[in-house]
Amino acid sequence: MRASFSGPLPPPDALERYNEVLPGAAERIIAMAESQHAHRQSSEKHVIHSNISAQKLGTVLGFIVAMTVVVGGMFLVHEGKSGEGLAAILTALASLVGVFLYSKHEQQKDLSKKTEALEVAASQR
Repeated sequence: MRASFSGPLPPPDALERYNEVLPGAAERIIAMAESQHAHRQSSEKHVIHSNISAQKLGTVLGFIVAMTVVVGGMFLVHEGKSGEGLAAILTALASLVGVFLYSKHEQQKDLSKKTEALEVAASQR
């Protein structure tokens, strides 16, 4: 006899047959599935925290670079190079606005995809 199933655990009748062949096998299979589930949750939590840290670091470093360019531009204006200084300031500010608008666009696109996926899942029920 050949049977197949999907998911972390076999159906109850299969677990019962495992126990008949090897007493305690069902408990070991369930413990293994629980262990795998805990590992997966731990890994996902680690990935999420790492992504948040990377985003925060990117934001801070981007701000530092932009402010360095703005301060440099202000210094150039102070030193009489108003064209170059103004260009540096406007370039830094335009870059910040561009990154902000791009990230908002990507967030909106991601939200639309998730909403569409939820609607498809709801319609299949």
